[in-house]
Order: sequence, then structure tokens, then C-alpha cells
Amino acid sequence: MGLDKMDGTKKKEDEIEITGCWIKFNFLGRCISTRSKVESSICGSSITYAESKSMNDTSLDQPVVLAASSATTSNGESTPLTPNVTEELKIASQLRKFNFNELKSATRSFRPESLLGEGGFGCVFKGWINENGTTPVKTGTGLSVAVKTLNHDGLQGHKEWLAEVNFLGDLLHPNLVKLIGFCIEDDQRLLVYEFMPRGSLENHLFRRSLPLPWATRMKIALGAAKGLAFLHEEAERPVIYRDFKTSNILLDTDYNAKLSDFGLAKDGPEGDNTHVSTRVMGTYGYAAPEYVMTGHLTSKSDVYSFGVVLLEMITGRRSMDKNRPNGEHNLVEWARPHLGERRRLYHLIDPLLEGRFSVRGAQKAAQLAKLCLNRDPKARPLMSDVYEALKPLVNLKDMACSSAYFQAMQSEHSNSNPSGRNGRSLRSVSIPSYMYVSSHGTNGPYRSPKPVR
Repeated sequence: MGLDKMDGTKKKEDEIEITGCWIKFNFLGRCISTRSKVESSICGSSITYAESKSMNDTSLDQPVVLAASSATTSNGESTPLTPNVTEELKIASQLRKFNFNELKSATRSFRPESLLGEGGFGCVFKGWINENGTTPVKTGTGLSVAVKTLNHDGLQGHKEWLAEVNFLGDLLHPNLVKLIGFCIEDDQRLLVYEFMPRGSLENHLFRRSLPLPWATRMKIALGAAKGLAFLHEEAERPVIYRDFKTSNILLDTDYNAKLSDFGLAKDGPEGDNTHVSTRVMGTYGYAAPEYVMTGHLTSKSDVYSFGVVLLEMITGRRSMDKNRPNGEHNLVEWARPHLGERRRLYHLIDPLLEGRFSVRGAQKAAQLAKLCLNRDPKARPLMSDVYEALKPLVNLKDMACSSAYFQAMQSEHSNSNPSGRNGRSLRSVSIPSYMYVSSHGTNGPYRSPKPVR
């Protein structure tokens, strides 16, 4: 639901298959085309499948899209839908089974006015259904839902559709988007989710003129960490999310974070196994380096991705941005030298916050990001440790803008080096000792990282 999918770089099975993002300006046209395919497929055409990705918002109430290119199978050819889909589908009892006409009616025939977003694997439409059933109801009544359709471009999307149903059908948690039901009828494959009114974290960080408040960023980070901790350490069978990023973190009305899109999720290692070996898939800038190099997937791969997202929230910069000067395209590589230097803290902080951030909170968040981004996966913390470290950061009130030092520094910088948010070049600034605290703070030190399970 909230994903930019990996580029289908047509490579061998054991080679990397990771995507970068590209902005899609004419997504409406593509979704209208998809709408026609969805409707015409009922007439008996033979179709293969690929899954919807990347839904972000452009208004306070409506998620819209930053899209990525569609995926292919490993040999670049479309593969017919497996006839054993009913055997592959582990239908959870709590999921509602919709027929296609119900969803067509609920979304007003998938018309453009119902469009929420579009990605490389299909479109997402807003619909309205009965609170306790599958019957479509009048717009603005009943239960609002997000209906994800599939494009028709290969077996990979069908596999991810199955993964979405099989994982989210069993996993229930406040920090995971709720899968309400699905449609499997003739050639149709659709998914029905709870509607998330504030869209994605990505849009709030990067596509709005008003900055996301610091406390809200920490609240979102806390909720996302709790969701990952549940998957890794509390679920009946451990799950590796594999594509954690800002576009996959959706927000409800109160900015509670919920992880969406489990199409790339994998069962964690079992028994004496230390990792899962798999084709490398994810998104450039977020995937852990050891996973990209070896294909060995562990829960610590997700921890690295969380570190990247936390860094995006601290800095207001994208994980990959080729519009920035040389040396600043890759956020982690640019920020890594500064993460261990508390005296250069202000060099990292999103300038749109204009000092409205907690000094202690920013220091501890930067320290936590550094732990999560450790090149040695065994040295990264568990997500439960990350969650505990983030809890005290949500309500800190020591705003940097209230200090005379910060005001003087801002004034000096404005006079000597004015710049916009995306073109900024803040020079390194030393922070006086009274403005930073030790990593132990008043809440005790972070717990020592534990080895990979």
C-alpha cells in the first residue's frame, strides 16, 4: 500500500534487484489505464499480475503517489498465474472475502475521483463498505477503506499479493496497517485495507511546505519501532519486513504510525539458522549493505533500514538525492562522520525546524541512528531496545530555539550563508558543553546490543 518497489533490473536470480525512486507526474493516466484493465479482465482475458506500490498523500486527508517502475520476473518475461492459488492462499478467518462487483461499486467503478495513489504494481482507490460486511455503501457512510488493485505484469506481483494476504491475514497489531479483506475472482486480485487519512511519512517529510514537528517525528519513529519489534520478537513466527522506508509508514488521524505493504516480507530464520538466503530486493538507500552484498537476510537488516529512516526524520533529507551536491547524494554516507560528533549536531538537523527541536532528543536520536547503521549487523540493537530508547524522546521540551546560543548562531548563518532547505550548506558549528548531555542522560544508558538471533 505505501511502497516504492524495487526496479525490475533484469538480472539473474542471485543478483541484486533493487529500485530507486522516480517521481511520476502522470500517474492518473496510468491508473485510468489500469482501471480499464481491471474492468475488461472480467470479460475473460488472460492476465498476469503485479502488485500495487507506493501510496503517499498530497493533502492532509488524501494519500497520493510517489511511484517506481514495475517489477518483472527474473528473466524479464511475464509468467502466467499459478493455478494452485487456492493452495498457496492461507486464508485467515478474520478476513472478509469480497467479490469484484462489490469493490467496483464501493470505489464508484474505480473512477479518478476515488484514486488515492499509484505505484509500479497498481492503483489504490478509496471506497466505502458496510461496517461489518462486504456490501458497498453510500460515500461518506459506513467504513472507509483503501482498495488496492493489481496491474498485469508478471508472477512477482502475484507472489507479493499472496505474501500480503498470508502475513497481514495473521498479524494483528496497532502499528501494522489492518488488512480487512481481499478479492480473488476469475483473474482479479484486489486487497482491502483500513484507510489511513494522513497518508505516508514520506509525504509529510519531503513534499510539504510546513515542517513536521519534532515531537511528531519522534512519535512516528516510536510507533514504527514498536511495529518492527513486534514482527521480529513478538509475532508467533518472526517476520523480516525487508522494505522499511518512509513511504511504507502510514499515519492515522493522530499521527500513529502503521507499517504497510508486506509484499516483500519473509519468515525469519528458524532453528540453528542465522539468516535467510534470498534474492536481494528492497529500495536503494535503505537496504543494509551486508544484505545487498550477500543476500543474507536477518532482522538486523530491518534495523539498518530503521536507522536510515530515523536519519531522514532528523535531517529532512531523502536517503538518496542526486539533486544535492557531490558527496551528499547518499544520506548515510554524508551523515555518518557527523553522527559521532555531538559538537556538530546542528549540521544534521532539518533547518525547516528553525530550532524547534529538543537538544537532548536530537542528540540521543542521532546516537541511536548511529547504532542502527553500524556496518557490523551483530552490533546493531534489537528493535525492542530501539523502542525503549525512543520512548523518553517524545516529550522532551528543551527546545534549541530557546537558547541564546542557537539564536546567535542562526543570525550569523543567515547573514553569511543564506540558503534554501534543499540547497542548504550549513557549516559545522560547535555546541557549547552546557547544551549537550551524555548518552546515559537521565534515563540510563542504552542497553548493549545483542547478537543476531
